[in-house]
Amino acid sequence: MYQDAFTKLELEETATLLDIYNPLFDGSNFDALETTIMAQGMSFYEGLRYLDIADYSCVPPIRRYAIDGPDTHIVLDWTNVPIYQLNNEAPITLNEETVTDYVRFFFNHVRGKNGRFLITESVDDIRWRDDPPPVARKTIGEMLLPLIIADQKPDGGFFITATVMFKDSLFQCDIDIDAQGQITLDNEKLLVEDMPVLDDAFGQ
Repeated sequence: MYQDAFTKLELEETATLLDIYNPLFDGSNFDALETTIMAQGMSFYEGLRYLDIADYSCVPPIRRYAIDGPDTHIVLDWTNVPIYQLNNEAPITLNEETVTDYVRFFFNHVRGKNGRFLITESVDDIRWRDDPPPVARKTIGEMLLPLIIADQKPDGGFFITATVMFKDSLFQCDIDIDAQGQITLDNEKLLVEDMPVLDDAFGQ
């Protein structure tokens, strides 16, 4: 998703990391013998890893996400607060090669009080409740855009054009990213509404 492939961590490293992260988690205590940690490098945070921490012995599975490094242990909490904090401390590196990775990461882990915007680059990114007819699927597919860098700002920020899902509606919008990684949405244009999609549940 961000850089390189996921790597499954061995039991010894999993136990060491859980000693660090269990006290930081709200309401969860992971047992190393029941926990799978997948780690992945991040193109926009040099030297840090994205951790997907999961206990599949529970139904539904318990999952938490974190950013880890030698002196960095940040738990992602579905707000922009830990991400913006990390952007200043890491620091973040945004360029033409990393900015789209960052945008996907940000929207995958930030939710507002009314839901979240889901970056939607192909019909396979849509969580269909009922499969649409082939003609409708093709029509929607033709509306979807990969993340497109529209412009780079003098201060090092970027403007990106994207298609996003919000609840049951598809929008095209502009994403404004400043040099420190702060994000705002502009020029939202409704493309399709009342789509047969699953509600976005909190948790992943």
